[in-house]
Amino acid sequence: MADFKVLIIEDNFPIRKLFTTLLKKSSFEVAEFDSAGDGIEWLKSNKPDVIILDILLPDITGTDAILIIKGMDGMQDIPVIAVTGFAADTDKEKYLSAGFSHYMTKPVNVATFAQEVKSFIK
Repeated sequence: MADFKVLIIEDNFPIRKLFTTLLKKSSFEVAEFDSAGDGIEWLKSNKPDVIILDILLPDITGTDAILIIKGMDGMQDIPVIAVTGFAADTDKEKYLSAGFSHYMTKPVNVATFAQEVKSFIK
């Protein structure tokens, strides 16, 4: 049985598959989607322990998606990690103030990624 359930919303297929593989190797149960709309729809009947959310998505941005997610019943306490290629000094503060619990830049460290995600779970 999986230790934790994670939702990954990432439109880049190779990156999404990398995240999924790394997390499954660490006993996470993974649900993955390439659009915020599909991930949000999944959340209507599922509750993950953590959400990994890309910022640039094909349908709506991660910063818009987090507003929707945090407005859903029972989702306020779920940690949401922004994972993005944006790595300017001001980006971390921007995403944390937008409602994200944590911020990680791409490329992620494959050796520590699953442990970092696990550390964000309350």
